[in-house]
Amino acid sequence: MKREDKPNVVVSRCLGFDACRYNGQIIPDKFVDKLREYVNFTHVCPEVAIGLGVPREPIRIVQKDGKRRLLQPATGRDISEEINSFAEGFLAELTDIDGFILKNRSPSCGIKDVRIYQSMEKGPAAGKSAGFFGGKVIEKFPWLAIEDENRLMNYRIREHFLTKLYTLARFRTARASRDINDLLAFHTENKLLLMGYNQKELHALGRITANKERKEVDEVLSEYEQHLQKALARAPRCTSHLNVLMHVLGSFKRKISPKEKAFFLETLEKYRNGLIPFGSVQVILNAWIVRFEDDYLMKQTFFEPYPIELVEECMCRNEG
Repeated sequence: MKREDKPNVVVSRCLGFDACRYNGQIIPDKFVDKLREYVNFTHVCPEVAIGLGVPREPIRIVQKDGKRRLLQPATGRDISEEINSFAEGFLAELTDIDGFILKNRSPSCGIKDVRIYQSMEKGPAAGKSAGFFGGKVIEKFPWLAIEDENRLMNYRIREHFLTKLYTLARFRTARASRDINDLLAFHTENKLLLMGYNQKELHALGRITANKERKEVDEVLSEYEQHLQKALARAPRCTSHLNVLMHVLGSFKRKISPKEKAFFLETLEKYRNGLIPFGSVQVILNAWIVRFEDDYLMKQTFFEPYPIELVEECMCRNEG
């Protein structure tokens, strides 16, 4: 991974950076800690930023007169406008951000599953939503890699998050040069990855880079970015990876022996049935790529969409 491709990530400050939780605690997070070497972190705590102390009385979202308010039950204080004002100002100043990792279920930072109460008194939750700051993040940057630390414990969510995060960082570098050749290089190196995500958008991106209409570079970059965001919007299915792997096999069908092909297909079937991890399939392809000196495949980000040090293997699972 090139140094300039290092993603820029906003993270909740309580996730291993500072003891700023309402109870004065810090929350160690192994994944966030592991990322420190591989991303540029900007940390934030909206509650501390507006002057709430540490420790402090808890806050909660309350449905009041048909509107959500962010209240502090012990003091009766309404901090809705203060948090909204901070969020809008903070987010407006951000540049070149590729993703967010926010505290789950936090009334301020949560991106989903934050409890909404009917009153400041104790009682059952009336529903769930995003927190005030987290909601503003999703509203302003819906296309970025955005997750909370709890969801990132799930392998597939984490894999999609990292793939999207690093792909957006690579595109940011290509876009910054305003050179159509850099865009073409980005598109070429990410073709297999995009094939696994969304073939329809891959074709659209190919047409954009061809630029038969001879559009200005800024227009091309803007259009490409919009379709790239659509392509990365959802995590690919396991079967999509299988389709890409079969496509790659086609590159070697005239170069490998029948026994090698049969062995690869047997290995692929084991991966399809969840018996072996993706790496077991990948190592065979990598050996062929080196053996046949396939420069095109050597540069494909599909085989290493993010730093290998962050890889944690997971079995393929059949999806309905």
